[in-house]
Amino acid sequence: MDLTPVKLVVTDMDGTLLNSSHQVSSRFFELFEALSKRGIQFAAASGRQYESIAVKLTPILDQLIVIAENGGLVRHQGRELLSTPLDPKLRDQVLERLENIPGTHVVLCGKDSAYLTPPTPEFEGLLKEYYGAFEYLDRLRGFPGEIMKIAVYHFKSSEQYIFPEVQDFEAALKVKVSGAHWVDVSDPLAHKGHALKHVQKQLGIPPEATMVFGDYNNDLEMLTQAAFSFAMANAHPNVLKTARYQTGSNDQEGVESVLTRLLEQLS
Repeated sequence: MDLTPVKLVVTDMDGTLLNSSHQVSSRFFELFEALSKRGIQFAAASGRQYESIAVKLTPILDQLIVIAENGGLVRHQGRELLSTPLDPKLRDQVLERLENIPGTHVVLCGKDSAYLTPPTPEFEGLLKEYYGAFEYLDRLRGFPGEIMKIAVYHFKSSEQYIFPEVQDFEAALKVKVSGAHWVDVSDPLAHKGHALKHVQKQLGIPPEATMVFGDYNNDLEMLTQAAFSFAMANAHPNVLKTARYQTGSNDQEGVESVLTRLLEQLS
């Protein structure tokens, strides 16, 4: 496969760039530096908040385009490139529905902080992994600030226990199973594909020169925006069907193996 047309590399975080210990490999940072010197632009695209992505990629943050909140927020070098907030009225309708679903943990995701009611000890232990900044509130409905998305967690299965209960909101909102335990609800345009299209336009880089890596349903739109679309070996069946190519799992450094091939072809 000839990878030399690639000018933009976009990678998901959890299940893709991050291994099962939620860490980025030192090899990725080495490849990033080498490919950046050859004119390759990088973007990280995740359902995570901006702060959480920034913590994982601090050494290269100034050189990186960050697509956060499943595409609801895009930043580069501290500058906001795109913001697609959730309609407050629809937001409260979703929150009212979620209040009646047992076992759910609901997070409102703002640009610089997340908001939730005081969590159970079990869920509190997960917060610092996914949210670098968060605040506890007595009530979520009626929150006065701008919110990019609603993230909902279930310890057993998001696809089985949450998605069926909120699926009917798909007529007005983007409802995505974004991980084994997460469902995200956002504005219809707040998805990684729309954000990537905006980034491509800003950079003047077409899909034919774009490489994307993903593993879950919130990556589907993004994968269709790239000629070089890769599903991880650990990917959801929908991703495996959508991507043009496949690479190793996140624990096998699947992203790094493809980037190594790209570097070899450009050298």
